[in-house]
Amino acid sequence: MSHTLGQLAAKVQGVVKGDSDLLIKKLGTLKDATECELSFLANSKYQNQLASSSAGAVLVKTEALAQLVENAIVVSNPYLAFAQLSHLFVPPVQCWSGVHPSAVISPKATIADGVVVGPNVVIDDDVNIAEGCAIGAGCVIGRGVKIGKGTRLYPNVTFYHDVVVGEACIFHSSAVIGADGFGFAPKEGGWEKIDQLGSVVIGDNVEIGASTTIDRGAIDNTLIGHGVKIDNQVQIAHNVVIGDNTAIAASTAIAGSTKIGSFCTVSGGVCIAGHLTLADNVHITGMSMISNSIAEAGSYSSGMGMEPTAKWRRTVARVRRIDDMAKQFLQLKQQVNKFLEKVDNK
Repeated sequence: MSHTLGQLAAKVQGVVKGDSDLLIKKLGTLKDATECELSFLANSKYQNQLASSSAGAVLVKTEALAQLVENAIVVSNPYLAFAQLSHLFVPPVQCWSGVHPSAVISPKATIADGVVVGPNVVIDDDVNIAEGCAIGAGCVIGRGVKIGKGTRLYPNVTFYHDVVVGEACIFHSSAVIGADGFGFAPKEGGWEKIDQLGSVVIGDNVEIGASTTIDRGAIDNTLIGHGVKIDNQVQIAHNVVIGDNTAIAASTAIAGSTKIGSFCTVSGGVCIAGHLTLADNVHITGMSMISNSIAEAGSYSSGMGMEPTAKWRRTVARVRRIDDMAKQFLQLKQQVNKFLEKVDNK
């Protein structure tokens, strides 16, 4: 996986400053990289680490920054270039090829030539897996599932029946796609389960994090658009629709039938109530509670930021008195108005 600095620069349309023949074996951080590693500077607050870095070369944005190190690649977006070059240094992720003998595959399943199927995989009737896919150890693929070209499942992913997945997707370990949505009708003495009759349809180039759950639709399908990126331990309820290229960070929960637009970002720990609509290019900051639809693009927040505990307690105490304070203010305002009326009458 070694590449010369010149080869790496060509991959990202960058310009080499220094030794084009320098051999790069790994990627690393400015702080810890060694002389055979390539690092990057994308945030100016780390610029002071350039002088002390032992990195063999650094991705930088300007010629001026390149002068601060012995070897560099000057590129317009160092972070994007780093992401693009990371693909060249990925080690092999499985030690087998073909279909492992311990896999249980229905004779009614259709699996393209060259698909990798790991140990203890279970593949049910009428499954269709396209070429270039890799199914990690212990995965369970339910009846009627369709998986597009080049999609990878890491170990212990579960697809319930009739899930449809596009091309070039990645599913990390313990993701569960197509479980029943939380649907129950109240009745005397308990609850009547509502069978979830829809499925989950996922577009191309989607990545789903570890232990994330996407529930199937109650009647219509839950829909995940092209290019969507979902982090670990995210809950997506039945009939949610997520637009193309939206990114959702860890521990977010999205209630049923909510529609999120394209090119949105949802930070970690966000809760989004059900039956809402979020416009395209909406950005939600961490730990926010979204209880109303958002019609305009922009950044939205809720909750209180961190502060020292003693100050936070005083703030909360005051917040709890806001209602009483508002009533007192209204009473005072009324008294002032009456006084001013008397003054005017005189």
